[in-house]
Amino acid sequence: MKRLKITNDHGWTPRKLRKQERKIKDASLRVRVTAVRLVMEGFLGKDVAKMVNLCRQSVSLYVERFNEGGLDHLLDRRLPPGRVPFLTEEQQQEIRQLVLTTTPVDVGWGISSSWNTRILQSYIQQTYGVSMSREGIRKLLHRLRLSWTRPTYKLVKGDPVLQAAFEKELEFIKKN
Repeated sequence: MKRLKITNDHGWTPRKLRKQERKIKDASLRVRVTAVRLVMEGFLGKDVAKMVNLCRQSVSLYVERFNEGGLDHLLDRRLPPGRVPFLTEEQQQEIRQLVLTTTPVDVGWGISSSWNTRILQSYIQQTYGVSMSREGIRKLLHRLRLSWTRPTYKLVKGDPVLQAAFEKELEFIKKN
């Protein structure tokens, strides 16, 4: 097993790296810089791995990335693109507008006065031909920044003067 080496320091010294560590808020990125600094100070890869609680292979990868492109390359996080969503962006926005502006009764989808995951599951299946789980729909609604609330009733025939008088009386009762 060969010893890990910093072949190109890109102008960084252990002292500068230590100062940079203190500035980094993200703990996992800070560990990367710490691992490189410790290797630069002369520690063995397996000892560094124990000190920062990583596997030796990760330490080796971090040193390799630092040697290739310096600190910027070390701290770069290229996340994989992830799974393709079931619904396109346009379909997701249609669902958002549907939930915000209508009720299932308005669309002719049952007798319910508010949308829920079960109704949306059926609606998405019928409209878009996509089968989604109720948990997947809940996560979709969360990503669309929609939250579940109980439906409230608005008394259309309510008298605003009597309501204001009742609110004053209620506040008086609360104080006493």
